Amino acid sequence: MELVAIGPARYSELYKKFGNLNRMLAWAHAKVIANLHAKVPNCPRALSDQFGNPRLIEGELRKQEVEIQLEQRTKAESDIAVAAASILARHEFVRLLSKLSMEAGVELSKGAGAGVKAQAIEIYKNKGREGLAKLCKTHFRTFAEAVGDPVAHKREWRKNGP
Repeated sequence: MELVAIGPARYSELYKKFGNLNRMLAWAHAKVIANLHAKVPNCPRALSDQFGNPRLIEGELRKQEVEIQLEQRTKAESDIAVAAASILARHEFVRLLSKLSMEAGVELSKGAGAGVKAQAIEIYKNKGREGLAKLCKTHFRTFAEAVGDPVAHKREWRKNGP
């Protein structure tokens, strides 16, 4: 088993670096494949869900010097291995959200609806911009609206971005 867990603060940092969600996802997918390949170097192939241009993960695998036959396809969760990986990833998300909720002192809501926005505004009032940034992806509109800056989500990732 191999997971690359990315909490909100690290997510925002990586988003600044990559400047594009698909590029960041490709890096994470390639990192998992590279880590698994190091554990099982004789494995000839890997399967990934196709979420963007197939060259994204292929390029990241080359950067990480991993030679493996990579198959990418939409709805790859129809394969039991990808379905299992999806379940493990969801479990880790829920676990990390619970941990962040304990740190925040409130059960954090999932999604981006009005309730999430109200919760983000309350956290901003109590913990400030940096406190909210530890719990929220800074390039999302919810963050910008919570801090009262309608373009903050664009500026946050560009500050130190590509």
